[in-house]
Amino acid sequence: MSSGTSFASSQGTRSSRSAEDCPDLRAQMEKRRKRRKESNRESARRSRVRKQQHLDDLSSQVDQLKNQSQQMNMVLGMTTQNLVALQAQNSVMQTQKMELESRLCALGEIICCMNSITNTVNPTAAMGATASSAYDVFGAGSAWSQPIDLYQCF
Repeated sequence: MSSGTSFASSQGTRSSRSAEDCPDLRAQMEKRRKRRKESNRESARRSRVRKQQHLDDLSSQVDQLKNQSQQMNMVLGMTTQNLVALQAQNSVMQTQKMELESRLCALGEIICCMNSITNTVNPTAAMGATASSAYDVFGAGSAWSQPIDLYQCF
């Protein structure tokens, strides 16, 4: 029975201690709870600040990308206009090239005709002519006395 009495006495001591420590313990627990609440509030506040900063950064990035997009669209528009202008200019130049090729061909035919006429009019001169004078259609040995206006040929 002695073990029962010691148990009862330790139980009584424990209960008397908890009764004495109860206000201190409760005060400590209340203090911890308040600190935890304050810590949680501060953590939530920091989280809201971080979230707002992230949203501000994203908003700034959106504005920057919109500006960049506008600039790129302007550059694209100007490049497209330049392309259209260059295509039109290229078309004109190709037409001019074909016209000049046609004129060159016609001039070649005229020279051939002039050479054949010169050879027909003066066959002895053509037979005895050197290679350089054979191509001298407009030179001193030529049968043509007036210059030819090539633009009238077209």
